[in-house]
Amino acid sequence: MPLKAAIVPVTPFQQNCTLLWDETTKVGAVVDPGGDLHRIEAGIEKTGMRPEKILLTHGHIDHAAGAAELKEKLGGIPSRARTRPTSSCSTASPRRAWRWACWARATSRPTAGSRRATRSPPPAPPSLCCIAPAISPGSVVLVNAAQRFALVGDVLFRGSIGRTDFPYGDHAALIDTIKTKLLPLGDDLVFICGHGPMSTLGDERQTNPFLA
Repeated sequence: MPLKAAIVPVTPFQQNCTLLWDETTKVGAVVDPGGDLHRIEAGIEKTGMRPEKILLTHGHIDHAAGAAELKEKLGGIPSRARTRPTSSCSTASPRRAWRWACWARATSRPTAGSRRATRSPPPAPPSLCCIAPAISPGSVVLVNAAQRFALVGDVLFRGSIGRTDFPYGDHAALIDTIKTKLLPLGDDLVFICGHGPMSTLGDERQTNPFLA
């Protein structure tokens, strides 16, 4: 299933909300709707995509704050804080990650330290699998291995990495996950990060000072 993506920068933090959809059916998902819903809705209209899910890479407020309101605006479509890992490019997530995953629900506004227990992970959209880095409990990276791209949230940036000074962040675990789970996916893999321009794993392997 060929996927297309469009980036909509939102909030004063210029967070990259991503519209992701199947090129044939136009069905897709809104990833990390942190705010400025009028911009997101304009992007949906411009691309012609039909969102059926809201996905959150992690629970930080600039990525998740608009999820509940957008869910209502789009008619109550499912909001997912994480997806089911698949065996091709993932590892089993710690039980704590499942329990502390930040769900976007109509009854609450998720924050960096949100503590919403979950029963089991929902199914992943077709063509995507996920791994669980340590930017926050329950965080994920969404990977399309066939098309060689990923949505990494705030795990990895061009020339930098994500913050781990929020509650439950773990700098050592984040670095370890990037080196042992992300980089092995291949130098040619292009990623959309939570803020700033896209990059490739190969460029970051060679130039990112945090990965030296």
